[in-house]
Amino acid sequence: MNDLLNLHGYGPMLAQGAWMTLKLSFLALALSLTLGLIAAGAKLSSAKWLRVPATLYTTLIRSVPDLVLILLIFYSLQLWLNDLTEMFGWNYFEIDPFTAGVVTLGFIYGAYFTENFRGAILSVPVGQLEAATAYGLSRWQRFHLVLFPQLMRFALPGLGNNWLVLLKSTALVSIIGLSDLVKAAQNAGKTTNEPLYFLILAGLVYLVITTLSNRVFKRLERRYNLGIKGMAR
Repeated sequence: MNDLLNLHGYGPMLAQGAWMTLKLSFLALALSLTLGLIAAGAKLSSAKWLRVPATLYTTLIRSVPDLVLILLIFYSLQLWLNDLTEMFGWNYFEIDPFTAGVVTLGFIYGAYFTENFRGAILSVPVGQLEAATAYGLSRWQRFHLVLFPQLMRFALPGLGNNWLVLLKSTALVSIIGLSDLVKAAQNAGKTTNEPLYFLILAGLVYLVITTLSNRVFKRLERRYNLGIKGMAR
């Protein structure tokens, strides 16, 4: 494969970078989906002490560039940990770039997923939930039997779009020292004096991942649109 693609022996490094990008993306996605559901519920809550912090969270995150937030969260967390360990006399603890990348991207894109879920929840007919309550379903049963399947139908297009943006944003974490696909391509390009070639290869890898992702989301959309006339294609 190295000879076929003329990778000058950098094939394993690029493969490791691609695997790092995938791990980072999926873990950040899991975190952002969790935060998104929680924050969406908080924004729709009648309790002001839940609604106000959730609104501040989404407003702040969506107003500040991702690169600024990555640097701010990464260095702020490290400084906070330094102060904490010094205060309690603990051993110095350094956040590794992978953990920092997952937490940072998950926290950032949790705000975008929040608005996806909030809009989707509002799109579910209130009568559906009222009927579920009338049938005596518990809060959890109403959520996973009635609300969740319907909100996913409305949320999936936006979720798919945000997933692709999150995937591409993993390239930003290379500035905090994470050896992702972009970092590996940059290193290979500098060493071989062929930066354009290796960056094009990295772009093609991203293209393959996004193409497969689009197929997955199309299948999910067909699944959640079953029984909906004109939408289950």
